Amino acid sequence: WIQTTATLGLFLSLLVILGTRTAIGEDAFSAWGWRIPFLVSVFLLAISVWIRLSMNESPAFAKMKAEGKTSKAPISESFGQWKNLKIVILALIGLTAGQAVVWYTGQFYALFFLTQTLKVDGPTANLLIAASLVIGTPFFIVFGSLSDKIGRKVIIMGGCLIAALTYFPIFSALTHYANPALEAAIKNSPVVVVADPADCQFQFNPTGTKKFTSSCDIVKAKLAAASVNYANEAAPAGTIASVKVGDKVIQSYNATGLSKEDAAAKEKALSKELGDAIKAAGYPTKADPAQMNKGMVLVLLTILVIYVTMVYGPIAAMLVEMFPTRIRYTSMSLPYHIG
Repeated sequence: WIQTTATLGLFLSLLVILGTRTAIGEDAFSAWGWRIPFLVSVFLLAISVWIRLSMNESPAFAKMKAEGKTSKAPISESFGQWKNLKIVILALIGLTAGQAVVWYTGQFYALFFLTQTLKVDGPTANLLIAASLVIGTPFFIVFGSLSDKIGRKVIIMGGCLIAALTYFPIFSALTHYANPALEAAIKNSPVVVVADPADCQFQFNPTGTKKFTSSCDIVKAKLAAASVNYANEAAPAGTIASVKVGDKVIQSYNATGLSKEDAAAKEKALSKELGDAIKAAGYPTKADPAQMNKGMVLVLLTILVIYVTMVYGPIAAMLVEMFPTRIRYTSMSLPYHIG
């Protein structure tokens, strides 16, 4: 039952966001209104602190505390003794790391994928995710109860395995049903980045504020922002990166050493040339609601939520059962949050 509350929290947050967007309009929400849900959450923080301060310890721990049998050095006992440390490692790598991947992929990355990659408008994506949460949340109780009968491990590991085997087909199907025009463009006009591999970094830019200077990184960042799927082709060392969009080839540039004005001019020229080529190849700037199969998108999102319920429903009970009462809190909390 406790595990359902995290998903209910996400559901309520989506409702608050939808309500705010509807009340003040999309332009105001993008400009300043996105802060409102964060400010409102201050009240929830106060309530949660009050609840935590009002809670009693578990009967087992309270009895142990009254008898003076609690651990005097829980950190060294948890992580300094191999018999306990090996359970900590198992909880970290064997349970919580995999559970976290399935949890965040199924609920948070799915929303990000709809809005950022497939260009589905925010209100529609939020409603679809919220609906999938309503349908899928009862399965926390189903799999939690089932784990009492057949064991925790088989359900959690089964959920991780099924997710690993089906994520690529599911997200491919989401593309097909949410933005078929994008799927067609990827198939008919493949994009290839030709660059010196040494010129390309792993791009991690969650805030959108990082500035790229190499010719490869500059053009890849633009393709990612436009939700354009691309393949890589190695070029000789020192080659300035280029992009093939169907039959058209577009040259990138290296911003290192350029003045601010020259870099801005080249960036503007590349953006226009690449944007025109992408548009001509049929890559849509946003998903067409008329072409979207919302029913199938909802089915796929619900499947992702059910995977979450498989790995997350039984995990609290399993973690509690793994550690002795005297060091349970220390042993469990650290690997859980690191995981």
